[in-house]
Amino acid sequence: MLARIAHELYWIGRQLARAEHTSRMLDGVFHADLQGRPDDPPGVRLSWDALLTIVSGEPPETSASRDEVLRLLTLDPEHPTSVLNCISRAREGARTVRDVFSAEMWEAINTFHLGLLRRDMSAALRSGPYSLYAYVRERCALFWGVTDRTMLRDEARAFLEAGAAVEAGDMVLRMLRVALPTDETEPSEADPRDGQAVALLQAMGGFQAFRRAIPAPPKASLVGSFLLYERTYPDSVAHSVFALHAALTAADSSYRSSAPVLRLSRLMADLDFRSRSVEGAGPLAETLAPVQRELDLVDGDIAQRYFGGASAPVARLSSA
Repeated sequence: MLARIAHELYWIGRQLARAEHTSRMLDGVFHADLQGRPDDPPGVRLSWDALLTIVSGEPPETSASRDEVLRLLTLDPEHPTSVLNCISRAREGARTVRDVFSAEMWEAINTFHLGLLRRDMSAALRSGPYSLYAYVRERCALFWGVTDRTMLRDEARAFLEAGAAVEAGDMVLRMLRVALPTDETEPSEADPRDGQAVALLQAMGGFQAFRRAIPAPPKASLVGSFLLYERTYPDSVAHSVFALHAALTAADSSYRSSAPVLRLSRLMADLDFRSRSVEGAGPLAETLAPVQRELDLVDGDIAQRYFGGASAPVARLSSA
């Protein structure tokens, strides 16, 4: 496969995953903001300024209101993580690789893009953004469902899935760093941060999965461990890392000498060790940043090995 085609497919996967997870995060923070109490302590890091800093990679020059953040991350065609920008870029990328896309995949992403342009998104944000973010989630799910049923399982499929996996892992790590406590002390039973953890689970659609996997109340520490280590949950960081490893292994006939595959193998082993060892896991805050840095390094390794060092079609986001 040409490096140019593989690169485009990789970033189509990333853009779609970014749009979906940005929608989920905005929806979750929006609902947590509506349900929050004015006397919530500063440890509840779900402010709109913090969200904008994590997503954008740089703090806002002035304090941003809820409406400003919703508009910027949903409607701004120039912002690299806005929903509209991500879908527009994914659709443009799909147009250039239509020979490896099935007709139904192209129809799904093109209809998605046109549907967003036809919707009065500004009015939706004013009246309540839930329906808009639900539409984005549903259309992303439709695209991946059609992909699963109609696309040949070859190198093209592998790079598309690799992009989605690396972006999903990165975005879930961002959600965890913004929504859950970053201190090293164990929250008390009445700590309001536990409520934010429930809001995060509900926004990601993982509340029922958590209740089935862990027979305990959804405290922040348990939710963080679930979203980081639970390999059987498809939106966890561990699942994304394993899916990325599987995709690159399928795409590379010489994967045993592949730098990104080797790095992912080490990361998989580290996550597995931390999930099984209380001493190895340590405070959640000490795990999230190193894992995110490793994913950034994997992304760079992928660009060097498979794309000839080609840069991303949008500005890379800082993990700081």
